[in-house]
Amino acid sequence: MNYEPLLQLFADKPGEYVSGEVISQALGVSRTAIWKQIRKLEAAGYQFEASRKLGYRLLSIPEKLAVEELSSMLQENIFGKTVHWFESVESTQNLARAAAEEGAPEGTLYIAEQQVNGRGRMGRGWVSPRGKGVWMSMVLRPSVPIHFAPQLTLLTAVALCRSLKRVTSLPIGIKWPNDLLIDGKKISGILLESAAEDERLRYVIAGIGISVNLEESDYPEELLEKATSLRISSGTKWTRETVIADFLKEWEQLYFLYQEQGFGLIITLWEALSVSLGKPVRLVTPQGDMAGTPIGLDASGAIRIQLADGSIQSVFSAEMGEPL
Repeated sequence: MNYEPLLQLFADKPGEYVSGEVISQALGVSRTAIWKQIRKLEAAGYQFEASRKLGYRLLSIPEKLAVEELSSMLQENIFGKTVHWFESVESTQNLARAAAEEGAPEGTLYIAEQQVNGRGRMGRGWVSPRGKGVWMSMVLRPSVPIHFAPQLTLLTAVALCRSLKRVTSLPIGIKWPNDLLIDGKKISGILLESAAEDERLRYVIAGIGISVNLEESDYPEELLEKATSLRISSGTKWTRETVIADFLKEWEQLYFLYQEQGFGLIITLWEALSVSLGKPVRLVTPQGDMAGTPIGLDASGAIRIQLADGSIQSVFSAEMGEPL
């Protein structure tokens, strides 16, 4: 459906109400058809104010990522050297994976204004409304054995946390393994999916979701106690191009340092940024529930848990609950 004639009516009267009668006569459609078009535009990120007496007033239009500006910020980089932008997709992970299978080079980036089926760890959905966040996936081709893949997840969390703290000055920390939190509320999702052959990684698809300019009204009510955004936490609207470019530069630097020097540096950085260490917690593991105190990472990237009897156990996969 072509919404341009309707949007042009509002553009001709910026900040003013346009009555349903005027719209109906100009477009030759019924009041019901107008209401349906308004609802669809709202779903696409436009914001309107409605008045029974006055009609409709356009309050804001959805922002689109300035891809050329972003590319200019990254012209010296491998990460983000090629950027593919989409208005709306099911999932950027699917696009990046298909491209990787076709031989897309490392650093190829897929960004969407909106994901209608974004997903996080353990198959959870991810709230990703149009024009308000960073919803992207990138192709990685690391020269490491397959069992090192979890280290890349921790590395990505470190890079994103360091970058966002630098850009926003917000008190952001990492909850094991890769959740970024502000005052206990999640602001980002990281999902790495890999394909391997002969014990080597063929490629890794790194999916990143950053809740940048989401407002409280963008979240389902049941998520408001668990999730937040940079805008909600700071009261400031952020430029997404700057957020993406700074992160990709930080990520690329750490990624190649890691491949040259190993995982030791990442362990040190992760532990310094962690909000999980030193606090008794319950973990849900594939082998069952357990309680203990996280004390750090081991050389593989597993979390080291001190149990009540003083023994230490490394946990590779678990869902970490709130501190006890």
